[in-house]
Amino acid sequence: MTDAFTPVISATGLYTPTDTISNAELVASYNAYADLFNAQNPDAEPLVHSSVEFIEKASGIKSRHVIDKAAILDPAIMEPRYDERPNDQISLMAEIGVAACRDALAKAGRDIADVDAVLCAASNMQRGYPAMAVEIQHELGMEHGFGFDINVACSSATFGIQTAADYIRSGNARSVLVVNPEITSGHLNWRDRDSHFIFGDVATAILVEAKDLAPPTHWEILGTRLKTQFSNNIRNNFGFLNRAEGKGPVDQSGPRNDKLFVQEGRKVFKEVVPMVAQMIVDHAGDLGLSSESLRRLWLHQANQGMNRMISQRVLGHEANDDESPTVLDTYANTSSAGSIIAFHKHNEDLAAGDVGLICSFGAGYSAGCVFVQKVSL
Repeated sequence: MTDAFTPVISATGLYTPTDTISNAELVASYNAYADLFNAQNPDAEPLVHSSVEFIEKASGIKSRHVIDKAAILDPAIMEPRYDERPNDQISLMAEIGVAACRDALAKAGRDIADVDAVLCAASNMQRGYPAMAVEIQHELGMEHGFGFDINVACSSATFGIQTAADYIRSGNARSVLVVNPEITSGHLNWRDRDSHFIFGDVATAILVEAKDLAPPTHWEILGTRLKTQFSNNIRNNFGFLNRAEGKGPVDQSGPRNDKLFVQEGRKVFKEVVPMVAQMIVDHAGDLGLSSESLRRLWLHQANQGMNRMISQRVLGHEANDDESPTVLDTYANTSSAGSIIAFHKHNEDLAAGDVGLICSFGAGYSAGCVFVQKVSL
């Protein structure tokens, strides 16, 4: 394959909200809500307090970034509050996506005029249409090419990377932005003790290009692989047909809380770990890569226990922080953006020729592998 049809990652971009919520703040808010609920509902099963120790043991998360923390921490609200924007103003998700795209373009020394396509790959879309990718394309000043949205939950970014890489391989594009705006605070039930700590907000972007366009330091995409397998264990049933059911709005504490994020955590852990580990091992084998040749794993940032077990099955030993870096502790689960944040923050120290893996997995079930090799000319 010539350099004109060889896909590489030229750069990545990151937008991080300034507001943060520590576990201590989150626990104080939730426990105040639980006390209020228990006092007002003496006949209901009492809500049990959360704790910092419980959260960190269950997930490894210590804090998270959010767009706006005030309403989330208010025991009377406990959900984000954002002003509705008029149609002539950029939407909130597109705005943070644009920021991440601009960061990636700047790092690659690339102008938006050089980009042929924008793929917005995220776990939630702010609206049905117009596509956020087209809005981002417009806001960036990209007057040619095309954009469209991709939703494969937490695997959206890797599915987007393979799609972009396929465009390069086929000659249908030379430079593609894959952008992952994730305001996951909007789909989280902050009144659920078992999940109120899981998610955070962020946006990432990946510039996938033909190798002959790439800056001197880049990451050649050695291979990509995607997998889906139906499961009910992670769901979000929110959608435009909910209004047709005639059952009223979403209730964080009531029977319609399935319109927010819900999961069977133990089942997910038990089923996803072996599926993803075997997928990585098989894909590496098909590419002629051994476990010893993998310098770093940038895994989906959902749960430290899952990553520990997956990396152990892939590498044959428990990975240290250098082999499998974590951003989960400060960013929490940022859905599709998690593995990209890990890659963005932890790749510059690798040497030319080093091989690594970007891997995501989540609802669906879905999983994606992107094996990359560092190039420095």
